[in-house]
Amino acid sequence: MYTSNPFAALSASISPSVMQTYVVIMIILVAGGTLYDVLHKQSGTYFFNNWRKAKSKGTRDVGGVEIAGLAVKTALVEGLTSAEFCNARRRIAHLLSMYGFVVYLITTVIMVFGYPTLATPTPAILPILWYVSGLLVCLGGYWFWFFIRVDVAAEGNSPFRLIRADLFILSLLASVTFGLIWGWAQWSGSSWVSVFLGLYLLTSTLLFGSVPWSKFSHMFFKPAAALQKRVAEADGSRSNLPAPADKPKIFGSVERLPRNY
Repeated sequence: MYTSNPFAALSASISPSVMQTYVVIMIILVAGGTLYDVLHKQSGTYFFNNWRKAKSKGTRDVGGVEIAGLAVKTALVEGLTSAEFCNARRRIAHLLSMYGFVVYLITTVIMVFGYPTLATPTPAILPILWYVSGLLVCLGGYWFWFFIRVDVAAEGNSPFRLIRADLFILSLLASVTFGLIWGWAQWSGSSWVSVFLGLYLLTSTLLFGSVPWSKFSHMFFKPAAALQKRVAEADGSRSNLPAPADKPKIFGSVERLPRNY
């Protein structure tokens, strides 16, 4: 199963151009949704205005070479290792989901466009990476959803309580989960293959089509925000912020927060 390209097998019943067109449409939805998010919510305007305001409070100028160095450091630290997460479990879950999703998307595009039919043998490494990366998304995503979320782990709410902010993670997990099940059904010759293909396409459309209402576009904004924070620290504008308040200490040296803190 792990060496079988499900998209090539699909070409026996559906023209490869259909799946290729679908992928192109999903890319357009992501680009258009992100642009809409920037323009409609004015998040881009707010970000750059905030950056200019912070820069005016700086005590020194940061040159282009230094900014380039900070950009590289941001990409290596915040981008590749998700260092902004202080909680180790949440950081690991995020990294599993992030790297899994990236590899999953790349291998999907390569198999759909590069090896769309059984006439062109697919290198075994591609479907292997597709399945393994999909499993990583599920491992990190379900771990986060059922055991790490603040409102579940700390506040005791039901893991099945849903709000709009959950749209991205839920649609991502549903898309990848149904994709993996569809791949298995395709390989095993299950009579449910059409059902799982439909669910896979439906949830994938929800994932990529709901960008303006989900947190999907945050993956593009977070690196820019992390870079702005590093530049603010370098030019001294961030030093104007007050120091964080000390957490109240109760019961001797053990730090505990009041219930409503």
